[in-house]
Amino acid sequence: MNTSGVTLRLLDKADKEILKLPRAVKGAFFDFQHKFKANPHTTGLKLQQLKGDSRLWSARVSDDYRALLLRLADDDWLIVSVKHRKDVYDRLSYGVNHVTGGIEYVDLEVVEESVLRRLPAAPPAPIAEPEPVKPQELFTDWSDTQLSDLGVAEPLLPVIRSLTTEDQLLGLIEYAPQLTGEVLLALFDGKSFHEVLDQVTTPVAAAEPVDPEDFQAAAQRPATVVTTSDEALREALEGRDFGRWKVFLHPTQAKLVERRYSGPARVGGGPGTGKTIVALHRVRHLVGQLPPGRDKPVLLTTYNKNLAADLRSRLLELGGEELVARVDVSHVDQLALRTVREAEPGSGKQAIDDSQAVREWRALLDELGEDGWDPEFLHDEWTQVILGQAVATRTEYFRARRAGRGRSISRGERAEIWQLAERFAQRLDRLGRQTWDQVAERAARLEIGREQRILSIARQREEAGGLDNIHLQDGSGGWLRYRYRHIVVDEAQDLRPAHWKMLRAMAPREADDLFLVGDTHQRIYKNQVTLGSLGINIRGRSSKLSLSYRTTRQILRSALDVLGETEYDDLDGGEETLAGYRSVLSGRQPTGHPFPDWTSEREGIAALIEEWDADPDQGLPHEQIAICVPTNQMATEVAYTLAQHGIRGVEIRSDGPNGNAGVHIGTMFRFKGLEYQRMIIAGVSDGLVPREPVSRLRTTDPVRYRHEMQRARSLLFVAATRARDSMDVFWHGTPSPFLGSTLTGQL
Repeated sequence: MNTSGVTLRLLDKADKEILKLPRAVKGAFFDFQHKFKANPHTTGLKLQQLKGDSRLWSARVSDDYRALLLRLADDDWLIVSVKHRKDVYDRLSYGVNHVTGGIEYVDLEVVEESVLRRLPAAPPAPIAEPEPVKPQELFTDWSDTQLSDLGVAEPLLPVIRSLTTEDQLLGLIEYAPQLTGEVLLALFDGKSFHEVLDQVTTPVAAAEPVDPEDFQAAAQRPATVVTTSDEALREALEGRDFGRWKVFLHPTQAKLVERRYSGPARVGGGPGTGKTIVALHRVRHLVGQLPPGRDKPVLLTTYNKNLAADLRSRLLELGGEELVARVDVSHVDQLALRTVREAEPGSGKQAIDDSQAVREWRALLDELGEDGWDPEFLHDEWTQVILGQAVATRTEYFRARRAGRGRSISRGERAEIWQLAERFAQRLDRLGRQTWDQVAERAARLEIGREQRILSIARQREEAGGLDNIHLQDGSGGWLRYRYRHIVVDEAQDLRPAHWKMLRAMAPREADDLFLVGDTHQRIYKNQVTLGSLGINIRGRSSKLSLSYRTTRQILRSALDVLGETEYDDLDGGEETLAGYRSVLSGRQPTGHPFPDWTSEREGIAALIEEWDADPDQGLPHEQIAICVPTNQMATEVAYTLAQHGIRGVEIRSDGPNGNAGVHIGTMFRFKGLEYQRMIIAGVSDGLVPREPVSRLRTTDPVRYRHEMQRARSLLFVAATRARDSMDVFWHGTPSPFLGSTLTGQL
């Protein structure tokens, strides 16, 4: 524990330098920071002020390396860089950004070298010598004043004026302050000055006037990303995730977390933009507003068991047992089942998933000799219309809206479907089974009943002048209270209509009641809903995150190509777009790998992993490599081929990876919420992505065809955006029509 009163922090950009240090120097640096906290003026540290600079100091880390520090106050220090002693006196620039109020540090020597390394190759000299064409500079349309007003670091303006290629721009951004990188990329992508000002600069601007000389105040602002704990520093030295998400939120994220909403609110955004991180911090913020107690007034929920377990683990990491003790973390089907079993404790029915339910539909139709109905169509009609709208009678079904269901059906066909649905429900009951849709629908009815009872008692209390009716309340216990005060939903796009009805009834309709995060571009199930029709009004309380912290620009472009021109809903009857979705990360282009057949494709996958293992610059733990395929059978076959090459595979199940030490293998459905350094997407062939039965719907059921094609695109989009550093796409035969020409080489 530091008792000297000295504060030592590490600036965000310095961790990249630390990761590149030799192992011995990393160890010396860890020792250095302990000695410095104990006494900065210890003789061996050789702390000295740099000549001609009032704030910048250097201190000895090892014989050859020095730490550069800003002195914020007498005993308040900020490490901005760790450099070889011969580089300590390079051209260094630091200051307080006049827009964000955060501390920014730039090594101009390194920045210029990075840009120069990316100069375009000179063309061969022509026979004649016409007037040389000067390359077009990228940012001539904006003045220095405009760039400065957007928050660009002024010391970088001369370098910015020299940029002529995207490659040079990415070289600059690697070392530039974050806001500078975001602004330049947004301008490069075609946004106007005012669009960048509104979407990029204004959300991160300091709330109060910025004093450029007050470095101590600047160090406290969200724009100055620092770490002070030994644990975080150790993670950086070991090359692991710095764990910034636990302590740092981008100012745009922080505003969404801390805002008070007058009712249900929704946060959207593309993959890797930090929606789940916002949800976790929102939970912590809500718990922080609670009075002391031992109950769990906050619900954190999502659509499956695997993601719920991950949320609980991350919530524990964020706030410890004290935070988790006030939160019910549960996946939504588990919550619905618990609700039903509380009301019907004697029921021991087995819950079955959609694929099992479709098999039961097929068996029922076979037994009845019915060959005019598609079992998948009937299952979707039953779940989305009858159960989804809580239709209780045949008459109600005749009046039920079927928006988005595709083929229209006559009154006579509705009568047939209703009769088949009744027989199907009886069949499941006889077998002692129930679908998750039935569980959700029953739970919704129970919770709506609870809410109506609560509201009735409140009305009677109001009519009685605020007095309780003890006879009415006698024996009713928990029925007189809402289950939760606040509900936070992750991956909101994949919940069923009945789930939303249940959740709406579980919390009082007041400020900060429901907080939803999700992206309909990542919807992997058929549950399209309009929240307003389900009693959840998010109009005027929807926000969007647009900066990806996971996926490189190169991978992002290929992933967006997968979506094409398809339109996606916004959960409330409008259109969802990924306009402005961007990344400041850069990496290698995704690579396409064509093969004549599935056997040779699997061999190609094994050969690529062996190639990575053999290259010391590319090798990494196998658990950071994932292989995603369209079907379970293909996953089994890939694992078998890898085993023949001595490469261990780890199956991803419904509750997550079955172990750690090995390459992770699973279907596209299994990868939601996961991320890997290297992503291999295999079997991306026409007829598999999308599946052949989907293509046949084009003429028989055009509306359903569009929905199924959209879902297939979303699955591939989710798989592609799990990649952090590299993405390799394999196919055999004809490539999927979703793949762009960048990967397939087609014109």
